[in-house]
Amino acid sequence: MVVRWIWKPMTKRLRDEELDRHPGGGGAVHPPVAEKRPVTSTWHGVTRTDDYAWLRAGNWQQVMREPDVLPADIRAYLEAENAYTEAALAGVADLREQLFAEMRGRIKEDDSSVPAPDGPYAYGIRYTHGAEHPMLVRTPRGGGEEEILLDANRLAEGKAYFHLGGTAHSPDHRYLAYASDEKGSEYYEIRIRDLATGEDLDDVIPTTTGVPVWAADSRTLFYVWVDDNHRPAKVFRHEVGAGTEDVLVHADTNPGYFLGVGKTQSDRYILIDSHDHETSESRVLEADDPAGRPRLVAERRPAEKYSVEHSGDLFYILTNGGDAEDYRIVTAPVETPDRDHWRDLVPHSLGRLILDITAYKDFLVRLEREGGLPRIVIRHLATGEEHAIAFDEEAYSLGMAGSLEFDTATMRFTYSSMTTPGRVYDYDMATRSRVLRKQDEVPSGHDPADYVTRRVFAEAPDGETVPVSLLYRRDTPIDGTAPCLLYGYGAYGITIPASFSTTRLSLVDRGFVYAIAHIRGGKDKGFHWYADGRREKKVNTFTDFIAAGRHLVAEGFAAPDGIVGWGGSAGGLLIGAVANMAPDLFAGLIAEVPFVDTLDTMLDDTLPLTPPEWPEWGNPITSEADFRTIAAYSPYDNVAARDYPAILALAGLTDPRVTYWEPAKWVAKLRATGTGDRLLLLKTNMDAGHGGAAGRFDRLKETALATAFALQVTGRTG
Repeated sequence: MVVRWIWKPMTKRLRDEELDRHPGGGGAVHPPVAEKRPVTSTWHGVTRTDDYAWLRAGNWQQVMREPDVLPADIRAYLEAENAYTEAALAGVADLREQLFAEMRGRIKEDDSSVPAPDGPYAYGIRYTHGAEHPMLVRTPRGGGEEEILLDANRLAEGKAYFHLGGTAHSPDHRYLAYASDEKGSEYYEIRIRDLATGEDLDDVIPTTTGVPVWAADSRTLFYVWVDDNHRPAKVFRHEVGAGTEDVLVHADTNPGYFLGVGKTQSDRYILIDSHDHETSESRVLEADDPAGRPRLVAERRPAEKYSVEHSGDLFYILTNGGDAEDYRIVTAPVETPDRDHWRDLVPHSLGRLILDITAYKDFLVRLEREGGLPRIVIRHLATGEEHAIAFDEEAYSLGMAGSLEFDTATMRFTYSSMTTPGRVYDYDMATRSRVLRKQDEVPSGHDPADYVTRRVFAEAPDGETVPVSLLYRRDTPIDGTAPCLLYGYGAYGITIPASFSTTRLSLVDRGFVYAIAHIRGGKDKGFHWYADGRREKKVNTFTDFIAAGRHLVAEGFAAPDGIVGWGGSAGGLLIGAVANMAPDLFAGLIAEVPFVDTLDTMLDDTLPLTPPEWPEWGNPITSEADFRTIAAYSPYDNVAARDYPAILALAGLTDPRVTYWEPAKWVAKLRATGTGDRLLLLKTNMDAGHGGAAGRFDRLKETALATAFALQVTGRTG
């Protein structure tokens, strides 16, 4: 049965004094008022006053590790905001439960991944009915009884937060290294399990990024250590069971660079990567000589990035060096990998952005995007012959799922669209045949034929065309009466794929048009799309999003005053900026862990991400031009006496990426300065960080909250 929903625009705004009419309200509910404690600072001759700087805990580094040490006045304010949000949304409490039940009903609770073969075993993850967290399992490659290697649900018992990070089994299949975070602050602790006994060893490695990498001897582990300011600063070597002090392998003294550790697909080389957002360099260490000295591949050059793969006697290097803004692939001998020996294998082609490469024994696979759509290209290394994998829908998502093996002709890839649930294929690169290994199930039912996915283009103020991916029910009238959820990100070159999501169906099935604006700051249309949405051109990100919203209204995809904008993290900066620039366009805005105190954060070089992010946003400490550019759009700095749409801001207390005080300060200032009377809400998860709740069902409760807010502010709660 199809339930038809009738949308009635709200003819008046929900005032604070009306909240007592909601179920559960025992009287008038008033929002918390944050105390003003002015703090002044002067930069480049400009004096700024911050009334809410006190919400930034002086002991924030300790709070990341021990949330209980949060100062009492800050905790009281955040908890008061949480209570107010619950009271303000009391009228949709039943709807939130209904939404959660719907979203959970679309998840196959006893789901499992497609097993990944590696030597004598096939490895995978499996969920049991009702479980929040996965189990790591393996079976004999030829078939046989399943072995449970790790049950994250048992590890999570009794903990308010638990996240299983990176895992890696040793090459001899005896040990499993796994990392866990119990605070949401992304300080991971690595433990090592003996798979023969099922017991953890005494080895405990604290304060890591959570990505362990094994050497070929199955006794040596490499990891990245995180400093007190949450910067991945050093790579260490750990010998299993030795009880000796770990050995420093490499450190980068530049606070603007982060370190990472990985491995080539061939398993022959350990990779140590040092990078910021526009520059990188890599070192290689032979996996069978873990005590050896890492070799530099090519020294860093400003605004040049590269990554390394390996097959045979060559390194395969993906780089934007040599004016290859959309990247090229070069080769270099493993003995002399410096730039003087780089030779083009896949030359640069403007408009074809190469995103990633994987080298197998006989094949090189690359993921690229051209014309806004992805495709996978397979190259036979001996002959140079190439062929591509692509699909025909107007908008879709395609990804390389990787493999645990190197000497294989089988590669795995994933596909979905906004109407089509995810599929996993095994592809034979030699015969060019594919096998569907899995299609995600929607237990409560889903018929792709009931939905329409489209891609339209909005004209930006400077004449650029902004792609917008759309999803709606086939029976939704496209006549200017439908509400619309407009999602955007627009930073770091990240492209938001037009992929399938079960949670957004709760909006679409209630008559919403769901739209993704592929705005500048991502790489949807090539590297130039990214370059035109960063630093001094950052405002293009915001005007693209506004143009997308206005286009949807003009073309009948969205009702006037019926758009809800949604973005998270750097996408939360987008939401905060458009709130100031075009408040009249939106019925509501949802800002998840929003980077809204942009100027203050980029002026604070003690914060985890600030020095590495100066290439992305500019350095307002040393550059007056960067200071004034950021000050002109920073959402917190540009809050003014204007009529804002309804806003829901979501934060995480132990978030090291966007600290909790950014959304807290922003909402406090909006309340004190704005002239409107729509809801301004702040919800802080006091037990989690940037990603919110870690459990797969707990996370749905947060999504249901935001979805209910979108339905409330557009009058769709019937």
